[in-house]
Amino acid sequence: MGQKIRQPAVADMFYPAEPAALRTMVQGYLREATPPTTIPKAIIAPHAGYIYSGAVAATAYASLTPMRHSITRVILLGPSHRVHLRGMGVSSADHFATPLGLISIDRTTTDALLALPQVQVNDGAHLMEHSLEVHLPFLQLVLDKFSLVPLVVGDCTPGEVDEVLARMWGGEETLIVISSDLSHYHDYQTARRLDQHTSQSIEQLAYEKIGYDDACGRIPVNGLLHLARRLGLHAETVDLRNSGDTAGPRDRVVGYGAYLLH
Repeated sequence: MGQKIRQPAVADMFYPAEPAALRTMVQGYLREATPPTTIPKAIIAPHAGYIYSGAVAATAYASLTPMRHSITRVILLGPSHRVHLRGMGVSSADHFATPLGLISIDRTTTDALLALPQVQVNDGAHLMEHSLEVHLPFLQLVLDKFSLVPLVVGDCTPGEVDEVLARMWGGEETLIVISSDLSHYHDYQTARRLDQHTSQSIEQLAYEKIGYDDACGRIPVNGLLHLARRLGLHAETVDLRNSGDTAGPRDRVVGYGAYLLH
């Protein structure tokens, strides 16, 4: 029986489809990023087109360089933009493909998660979803060899996300990545004010303060903060910009933040 591969959905739209161009672009963002001194257990990073949010994502990913060889499993959660689902969807694929190659799915872990009522196989939710996909080239370039546990997150409580993350928490071999942009389509100054407030809430692990319009990935973000508070973790903001700072006009911007939890 052949291996099942989830093909890229947004190559050539959110990032270059040509491998050399993609590698050059991501390595350029990583080179320009000021690497944080903290080594994180979890990161929160944005998922827009690379010209808009790639530099912000790179600030979070630059922190992983010392862990290049020790991280061997990545738990990746992002919001569902196209498919409405209750709970969380795992993929039945054996590999996720990017222009840089194949990433093995940790099927042992995804199969074990199906014991939880809030997790089910939902290939439709993964098919066109960009919130997970845009992180994969960054992971391929900052880490050595790793397997992936990708989850598309729909309607869940913070406690339900916490339960899933806690089950996979592991040790230093496991990295948690939460995919989220911040506010959407406000003017530049309004976005800065709103995103500053959201960043403070993340730093305080105050998931109750992060609402519907504050972050498109608020459900997985809030689940991580719920668990972080329970485990006594610390969160820090390492980058906070918006599309008006990177590649867009300033009348309708999208906010992007990079956060480390340790």
